[in-house]
Amino acid sequence: MRDMAVVNYHVVSDQPQSFGFDRDGIAGRLESPELIPTAVPVRDLRHEPEHMQFRRDGIAFSHHRTRAIGIGSASNWQAEYDRELAELLLREIGAVEVLIFDHTVRVDDPNATRRPARNVHNDFSQAGAEQRLIDLVGSDRATEFERGHYGFVNVWRPLDHPVKTSPLGFIHPNSASAEDWMTIDLVYPDRNGEILGVAANDDHQWIYMSEMTPEDIVIFNVYDNRGRPFLGHSALDMQDDAEGRHPRKSLESRTLVRYR
Repeated sequence: MRDMAVVNYHVVSDQPQSFGFDRDGIAGRLESPELIPTAVPVRDLRHEPEHMQFRRDGIAFSHHRTRAIGIGSASNWQAEYDRELAELLLREIGAVEVLIFDHTVRVDDPNATRRPARNVHNDFSQAGAEQRLIDLVGSDRATEFERGHYGFVNVWRPLDHPVKTSPLGFIHPNSASAEDWMTIDLVYPDRNGEILGVAANDDHQWIYMSEMTPEDIVIFNVYDNRGRPFLGHSALDMQDDAEGRHPRKSLESRTLVRYR
């Protein structure tokens, strides 16, 4: 089944491009590079989640019932949830070591500190991933990781209620080309990073799963030092989104994994 959505592609430019976060000391204030809203057809995998396989495609849709209470609102949920995610990634993607280093709750509300990301992107460039590895484990241990097989993997799930608006969508990796990607700087108050922005391409095949519930998850690769596909992704503004529904609330967990 195919639906229609609008996504915001990056613009090819010979000038440096960047996102600035919490500008002027104001939490949630964001400065953005130029983006182009573009209507795209999107394939709904609700009834065919097996269409995507992590080892081959860098993405998998699955189910996971968490025991953690009060995710995103209580103060003591993270330790239990981290244990669950580590067990999940050991089992589902063949990781042998998992370091969970970030949880981001996003709410599609103008007053939210973190809203869904509406630019088509991938979370790391190669340089950005290599620097983040050093930031997380130090130079000596990073060298050990680089001798083997490691990657950065995200786990995304809805919170509180099924997603009715702005679901998370992905570009099938087989439909992206090297020319689509560009480097975008991330400027935080305390550090800098680097991601990949994505330019529009009529060949892109967009996929998503409709009405994901808090027991649905998507596991997706954002960097792999042995070449496993990573995926351009973005919140989707669906053609049939309606006012008055619950705003999307979701949890994105970022992990560093080592493989055998």
